[in-house]
Amino acid sequence: MKRLWFITNPGSGTTSAEKCEAIVAVFAERGLTLAGRTDFPEQAMPTPDDLERDGIDTIVLFAGDGTINTALCALHDWDGGFLILPGGTMNLLAKGLHDSLDPAAIIHAAHEGARKVALPWVDTDAGRAFVGLILGPAAQWYRAREGARHRRFGQMFAAIRYAWRRTFGRGIRVRGVPGMDDSYQAVFVRPDMEGLDVAAIDARDWRSIIDLGWNWLTGEWVAARPVTQQIVREMRVAGRRPALALFDGEPVSLPAGAPIRWAISTERFLSTKDAGAAG
Repeated sequence: MKRLWFITNPGSGTTSAEKCEAIVAVFAERGLTLAGRTDFPEQAMPTPDDLERDGIDTIVLFAGDGTINTALCALHDWDGGFLILPGGTMNLLAKGLHDSLDPAAIIHAAHEGARKVALPWVDTDAGRAFVGLILGPAAQWYRAREGARHRRFGQMFAAIRYAWRRTFGRGIRVRGVPGMDDSYQAVFVRPDMEGLDVAAIDARDWRSIIDLGWNWLTGEWVAARPVTQQIVREMRVAGRRPALALFDGEPVSLPAGAPIRWAISTERFLSTKDAGAAG
């Protein structure tokens, strides 16, 4: 960890320009070379050729799930390391990689000696999810979340009404998951070290539906209570129509019948957890 490229989103409330500059100051304090920087989405993501040209060995990501997802997908074929700092609402990747959620403490610990570990992801031809994938009518709650995030309350309440109607409409069916033969309002797919952790929620469980909507508005969209849960290596969405899918919270149209697979990276993510605590 010597020559860095810093990727962030300074326009986000959680990764303000002031917080970004404080992190840059920590780089200087540690004697690290900041050879490149991307302020996303105003600037395009670097390419592997850009990183090779500038001799970059580590990408430092200080952003939310969507920006991290974009960067990891864009740089999938690059051979360097990634240091993920907590710059979003949930910070699930950072929590899995570090004991501390203080960006400065993480940088200090990483420079003193971090391990490189592998991370699993949900893999499809339409995109990848490193935190989680949501399928089904309840994915419509993302519009309400965006209204809340930007304080557009009229848009938020209209989106809540629409999402509520869709949630209790026709559900989604999946194939390849034992015991999941019904129609569901939401199917959560999270990457686990053993496979895809698939959890399904149906409309008969009112508490779960209310939890789902509330957690969407507060940003904790992976906290909703599952009804049925299984671990598989591959699955598909049943039916003949494309399905709305949320990849790390961002909407994507998933083609009908498209395979949803488990995949895992090489050891390239810097972890500052103690060896006995890492999982």
